[in-house]
Amino acid sequence: MSSILDTAKTWLTATFDSNTKTKVEHLINNNTEELNDSFYKNLEFGTGGMRGVMGVGTNRINKYTLGKNTQGISNYLKKVYPNEDLKVVIAYDCRHNSDTLAKTVAEVFSANDIKVYLFSELRTTPALSFAVKHLNCHVGIVLTASHNPPEYNGYKVYWTDGGQIVPPQDKEIIAEINKLDFSEINFNANETKIELIDTEVDEAFLSASVKNGSFNAKDKDNFKIVFTSLHGTSITAVPEVLKRAGYTNVTVIEEQAKPDGDFPTVVSPNPEEPEALSIAIKKAEDIGADMVIGTDPDCDRLGIAVRNLEGKLELLNGNQTMVLMTKFLLEQRKQKGFTGDEFIGSTIVSTPMMNKLADLYKVECKTALTGFKWIAKMIKDAPNQYFVGGGEESFGFMVGDFVRDKDAVTSTLLACEIGANAKANGSSFYQDLIATYVDCGFYKEKLVSLTKKGASGAEEIKQMMVDFKDNPVTTIDGSKVEWIEDYNTSTAKNVITGEEKEINIPKSNVLIYIAEDGTKMAARPSGTEPKIKFYFSVNTNLEKAEDFSVANKQLEEKINRILKELNLN
Repeated sequence: MSSILDTAKTWLTATFDSNTKTKVEHLINNNTEELNDSFYKNLEFGTGGMRGVMGVGTNRINKYTLGKNTQGISNYLKKVYPNEDLKVVIAYDCRHNSDTLAKTVAEVFSANDIKVYLFSELRTTPALSFAVKHLNCHVGIVLTASHNPPEYNGYKVYWTDGGQIVPPQDKEIIAEINKLDFSEINFNANETKIELIDTEVDEAFLSASVKNGSFNAKDKDNFKIVFTSLHGTSITAVPEVLKRAGYTNVTVIEEQAKPDGDFPTVVSPNPEEPEALSIAIKKAEDIGADMVIGTDPDCDRLGIAVRNLEGKLELLNGNQTMVLMTKFLLEQRKQKGFTGDEFIGSTIVSTPMMNKLADLYKVECKTALTGFKWIAKMIKDAPNQYFVGGGEESFGFMVGDFVRDKDAVTSTLLACEIGANAKANGSSFYQDLIATYVDCGFYKEKLVSLTKKGASGAEEIKQMMVDFKDNPVTTIDGSKVEWIEDYNTSTAKNVITGEEKEINIPKSNVLIYIAEDGTKMAARPSGTEPKIKFYFSVNTNLEKAEDFSVANKQLEEKINRILKELNLN
């Protein structure tokens, strides 16, 4: 505790403003637990940049922790591009303090003689990714904490290609940041270096979204959509994109349309959670809508509910939407004529169906670690290949490569195109998904997340991963575990034959078990939240669509048995 107190006392020096010092003094004198959590470590970059609770301290999002990041990036840019006129673009979402923190970040860049393009109002994350390339910037920054609770904010860093930073840039930038003392942050803004942007970039982004997400769907007027922005940034883009693409039958949930960092109408602004879309689904049932779409606060994830075989609206998971979107894009590409250089992208904890789709269409499926920065890196590393599309199980998808991050703007349009086209052909989004199961095998996934907050929670998560590694699972629902993939050691071992293979992707704290019947289980700590996540995938052959309901029930029962077996139910 003494070292934590010593660290906290450094925030009482002249480097910090009086308001910050007052708050730190209050913690020292009145709240040991909060003091401990605020200063026990430095906030770190995870799978989606840096996220944390707002407040004073080294383990909090505030003007000093973000200022230090920005100063470090400024220093790094000057080393890497010594003779160039440096440019950055900054966007921010609907969260509390996002606008003021974005202004602080802009001021630090400008103080370091770097040209800053700052969006004049809140904008989506995909718009920021697009703007990096559109404005020919060296770096992009977006202030967002995605779907985290209201007390969080965050800082995501994009490189010249519009993708988030990956090795070696990430470690080099972090090293540059860690060299710095808070006293070295230059907050003396040069306002002449800061330019507000809006209409011109917006227009280019919206036009590109319509172009990349449109596939000549029929009977658009007959396809009824309910859309909710969940109090986030998508209200600045999605309704306009749908309108431009010809969708006239769109109902926007007005009580959730106003950006609000408190997210007052939902428990969590996460479209992965059924509760988040409950208002939109009720409205859709009332008016007989075909599809419900909701996006998270920074508009990089989307949740979709469609009519199931009983005619009820059912929230699909990220694997389901990813599979059908990818199949649709592959089919469109096939009709134009494959050139032999196509690939799709997925992640190690997403559905194995992506590999089955690649086999079906005879294209490559590249698989990466969790986090869309790795899918962006695939594109960067394969300039002579054509990226069709790809996604990850956590409700993110990317259509083509004009944006280099999860893009719920274009993906929303794509989902509507698939749904409208299916309806016009006497089918539905759901029926088209079942047809894909017939083609590739029926894979059903389940995610279990356990929240463990604070320093003790972090230790508990660490111990759970150690236990799974030291005491490996040997059977899953009666099927022998065949392969254990340890991404920390980059080794995959066949525990039946003893065969070992090297895993040729960057190291990560992920453990995957694959049973003889194809059942897959993965465990990983979240890189952006105090959670440990368990991913399950089970499968069966589906001979014909009429067998779906029975097969679905059987796989659901299998998943429940596995959860009970592992004490995760």
